[in-house]
Amino acid sequence: MSSPDTPTQTAAGSDVVAALGAHRLVPVVVVDGADQGARLADALVAGGLPVAEITLRTAGGIDAIRAVASTQPDVVVGAGTVTTVAQVDAVVDAGARYIVSPGLSAAVVRRAQEHGVPILPGIATPSEIMAALDLGIDVVKLFPASVVGGPAAIKAFSAPFPGLRFVPTGGVSAANLGDYLGLAPVLAVGGSWMVEKSLVSAGDWAEITRRTAEAVALAAPATSKEK
Repeated sequence: MSSPDTPTQTAAGSDVVAALGAHRLVPVVVVDGADQGARLADALVAGGLPVAEITLRTAGGIDAIRAVASTQPDVVVGAGTVTTVAQVDAVVDAGARYIVSPGLSAAVVRRAQEHGVPILPGIATPSEIMAALDLGIDVVKLFPASVVGGPAAIKAFSAPFPGLRFVPTGGVSAANLGDYLGLAPVLAVGGSWMVEKSLVSAGDWAEITRRTAEAVALAAPATSKEK
């Protein structure tokens, strides 16, 4: 899908994408600071899900990424809500193993590729998908998934763009998880219901672990693939 002059993904980057696909779930986390980041990662691991997309929606997001990357190397930690080239540099320096953006910025994608770090840009239209393909991207974030058509949109997009994989995010919940994971083009889903900000603020790590374990169990049966 990529042209000869498009940067190719590194082996390490391919391993990260494979890990996301193996776990099927990407918790979208809002934490503020190193301590919250580390405690949240512990709660996710206890629930059987060593994956976290720590967003830059708080001032302490980068500190949280750095804490998880340095103290919990088995957790596949990424950075979300990355919208600028400077943020790409900052999260890579902090140890983020993948990057997620709410939209498609060629500059942001290229900088991530220069670092050899996989990036999942947000798309909502066929034109954005074509722009992503031109940049050598083959995994995209469908966002906001529930607003742009949900599973029906993925089915529609996959016909003209075979081989493209999606990580739908936005409106994904325990109730509709199976509808997404049952689709062959879906690599994983992004969601925050198991890591709600109110639980993080309250320090209710046990409830986060419980919800995470429940989500992992719900995702496990979603193995039949629908074209």
